[in-house]
Amino acid sequence: MTRVLIVDDEPQILRALRINLIARRYEVETAADGSAALRQAADGSPDLVILDLGLPDLDGVDVIHGLRGWSSVPIIVLSGRAGNRDKVEALDAGADDYVTKPFGIDELLARVRAVTRRTVLYQAQLASVQIGEHMVDLTDKTVSGKVRLTPTEWHILEILLRNPGKLVSQRQLLTEVWGERYVKETHYLRQYMTQLRHKLEPDPAHPAHLITEPGMGYRFTP
Repeated sequence: MTRVLIVDDEPQILRALRINLIARRYEVETAADGSAALRQAADGSPDLVILDLGLPDLDGVDVIHGLRGWSSVPIIVLSGRAGNRDKVEALDAGADDYVTKPFGIDELLARVRAVTRRTVLYQAQLASVQIGEHMVDLTDKTVSGKVRLTPTEWHILEILLRNPGKLVSQRQLLTEVWGERYVKETHYLRQYMTQLRHKLEPDPAHPAHLITEPGMGYRFTP
């Protein structure tokens, strides 16, 4: 059953969405502010977040950034802010879709189905990724050949594998793995990338898959 976390400070919207989603066999949790949303997302690992931007404690974009620091959960923004600037800001922060209030429940449910389908397909494609002689399973977090990765190594590797062929900046990796205060600690990345190459690359001194782009970041080459 798909687990949905709805975040909105309007009780009538929470109630209406909860009723409609439960009627369609979704498992639903609700939160009335950003802090509660981040706690519940961490504790419950939802499959989808429906998020209002106008929350009483945190701006919704800050909640998106908070979620994206550790999770790739799909996020549908539900907001009364109709301006393009707000939409672009939310999408750039990591939202997957944007629905403007007032909204039709059928439209929102269609967006939920579309995002869920994309996510299922994407996860299926990424279930197993080949790196040299090793098969990395992102779903079960296992590596063939009895290779063991630390949680930090997994976090870095997963970010790279979910962006095949794309340059991932040092700043993005440091922010997502360690937080904003560590954006200058590039030696962290060098150390962990060296460890990952020794565990996964056939020739760690001449990596074919976990590539350094000097001064910029790192790239996973399938």
